Amino acid sequence: MSKHLALIVDDEPDIRELLEITLNRMSIQTLCAENVACAKALLKQHPFDLCLTDMRLPDGDGLELVDTIQAMPTPIPVAVITAHGNMDTAILAMKKGAFDFISKPVDLSALRQLVSNALQLASTDATPTKDRRIRHILLGESVAMRELRSKIAKLARSQAPVYISGESGSGKELVARLIHQQSSRSDQPFVAINCGAIPHELMESEFFGHKKGSFTGAVNDKKGLFQAAEGGTLFLDEIADLPQSLQVKLLRAIQEKKIRPVGEHQEIPVNIRLLSATHRNLAAMVQDGSFRQDLYYRINVIDLHIQPLRERSDDIPILIDHTLAKLSAATAIIKPSLSTPALAALQRYHFPGNVRELENILERALALYDGKKIELSDLNLPVTSGNTPDSPEYDPAKGSLEDYLEDIERKAIAVALEENRWNKTAAAKQLGLSFRSFRYRLKKLNLDN
Repeated sequence: MSKHLALIVDDEPDIRELLEITLNRMSIQTLCAENVACAKALLKQHPFDLCLTDMRLPDGDGLELVDTIQAMPTPIPVAVITAHGNMDTAILAMKKGAFDFISKPVDLSALRQLVSNALQLASTDATPTKDRRIRHILLGESVAMRELRSKIAKLARSQAPVYISGESGSGKELVARLIHQQSSRSDQPFVAINCGAIPHELMESEFFGHKKGSFTGAVNDKKGLFQAAEGGTLFLDEIADLPQSLQVKLLRAIQEKKIRPVGEHQEIPVNIRLLSATHRNLAAMVQDGSFRQDLYYRINVIDLHIQPLRERSDDIPILIDHTLAKLSAATAIIKPSLSTPALAALQRYHFPGNVRELENILERALALYDGKKIELSDLNLPVTSGNTPDSPEYDPAKGSLEDYLEDIERKAIAVALEENRWNKTAAAKQLGLSFRSFRYRLKKLNLDN
């Protein structure tokens, strides 16, 4: 007897029979319902591992069943069957918690893959061990971080595309990796690519692969990123940098779950989970026409926002302790502590570069401190409104983070010197710096003359 039991809900006898035969051949037992009422009754009577439901039913729709299953003490994966091309309904179902969707006419190989993924998920429930692991990797006990860890655990149980938004350095790729690691695809590849780092003329080949001889320089067949991520997760970072020509092809690949390598005549089915991210405002880009609206809605089925570090300053001491422990172990030194003024300054700081910037500041401080405590002067923080939430937001398109911070610092020092009639001691005092630290900054910024 099979250990798996699936519920099939469809008012068309031919479809029910097709789904039953397909699942039975996979050694999965099935029970069928022809409407919502019958399905709800069966859900109360049997411990199902999976539900496949049509969207249009005589007494309601599949969304009602999705809601019912999500409200169960232990929800099971539910996949919806939609009319061909009805992506809006499929997206709505996944927003409500559906595991995945499949379109009519049903492609049996795609159905078998969907069912395998769902059953693997059902057998790899979130455990306290997994929760402890994610707490160890995604540090912080603020409300925002606790909610983020909870959302990651929930999203790992779905196949829905997730759009991860957040400022530069906030940890978008880390969050994508954690979603993958907690999912049923964790033993398959996680492929991450920065879309802004690929030359436009090579993008189609990089994404979808190419056939030998399809263009000058194509001396061998090449697999693209979709094929490299087969069975696993594809993470497209800085997706806002995709040109319009590739946005169209990416949309088709996501909707049809098929790709066509350059120079190939046949489409190839692909089985991947898509995660994407950018620090830019995609909604605004849709409004100005630089990003396709239909692709935006397709990748943004679930929006997962990572709060900037300045909005969760309570997490900073935990991050400092972890970062210093890691850096000290790498350099074989005893982990230092921070002075009270240094810690207070970091908790007030704006952090335009978020966690990545905090790590850079601490790494630099380890190189400057005198072997005792890390003092405020060792941190070399920018010394003006850059430490307040009113500072202008950092835009990587205008230069590196280091240049941005140095520009703020240079302006602040110039103002302080001018206000104190070029008295360096008075300017340093106004800025809350030791004279030694002030001289270091003057030299670093070429202001000492």
